[in-house]
Amino acid sequence: MHKCKVCGYVYDPTMGDPINGIEPGTPFEQLPAEWRCPVCGVTKDDFVELE
Repeated sequence: MHKCKVCGYVYDPTMGDPINGIEPGTPFEQLPAEWRCPVCGVTKDDFVELE
């Protein structure tokens, strides 16, 4: 899982991101380059991997 450093949204690959058309089971690394945080709109560069 990856967490947004700006707003705290957690991307869970088991859930995907249905709001943005990302299917469940999609790893963070396979998200499109143009994908944005569905809460605050920042890019993938503003996410950190959770341990």
